[in-house]
Amino acid sequence: MRPSERLEYDPIEGRPALRLPAGERMAVWVIVNVETWSDTDPMPRTVLTPPAGGIPAPDVPNWAWHEYGNRVGVWRMIEAMDRQEVTGTLAINGQAVIHYPQIAKAAQDRGWEFVGHGFTQKNMQKVEDERADIQATTKAIETATGRRPRGWLGPGLTETWETPDILVEEGYEYVCDWVLDDQPVELATRTSPIVNIPYTQECNDVAMMLIQHHPAREYFQRAVDQFDQLYKDSADPARVMALVVHPYIMGVPHRLRYFEQALQHIRAHRDVAFMTGEQILDWYRDARRP
Repeated sequence: MRPSERLEYDPIEGRPALRLPAGERMAVWVIVNVETWSDTDPMPRTVLTPPAGGIPAPDVPNWAWHEYGNRVGVWRMIEAMDRQEVTGTLAINGQAVIHYPQIAKAAQDRGWEFVGHGFTQKNMQKVEDERADIQATTKAIETATGRRPRGWLGPGLTETWETPDILVEEGYEYVCDWVLDDQPVELATRTSPIVNIPYTQECNDVAMMLIQHHPAREYFQRAVDQFDQLYKDSADPARVMALVVHPYIMGVPHRLRYFEQALQHIRAHRDVAFMTGEQILDWYRDARRP
């Protein structure tokens, strides 16, 4: 099924009003992406260009750059979110659950939600068997947490023509790959619909720091600007905002403060709810019931 065939155009202007459970204006969810990167394959993202050019393997400097996030950076992020009393959503590779059990335990101890994020950090179009990859991710998360994940985020937001269909058939209830609205929407599949929860490409540290090469403070400025506009929009109806971070990017020493400052700005608004993906899903479903 083509992406354009999975949902009809429905402008936000004129939709039935959506209200959050306690009367808040908007919901904000924070997604922390924890990933595994192969040390035998060429690194798809680099902080240092190999001095002789080419695509070397092993690429120790760039593999170590990512690994720093899981050894050090993520713990800074967890502490910042603890200070701001934010319960996160952990989008995690199935293999990362196995490789980094302390991270999984720390998230579980705090009541974070686990979202499937592919078994490894590889485009879904390049995965040999997509269904098996989704099943392996599900099993790894369920084994570690005792719960099957309800949500899915494709590595790099990637999908095949069948991804939403397979996700529903494997028991998933929502996906985050379709960055096209400020409210949840339903996507058609070959069986029953799946809900898409608003994610972000703009308030995403990969886009800002690695692609657009902004200074670290850009994360705070853009997050605040995005929030302030959505807050204004959310007078009627309610809106959803996502903040996306990766430990090897926003968890490094010179960037972490800007992530926490963004959380502080949002936290100062008492009529805004920090939620997890599944909390947003449940609210949306309840709000749409007759």
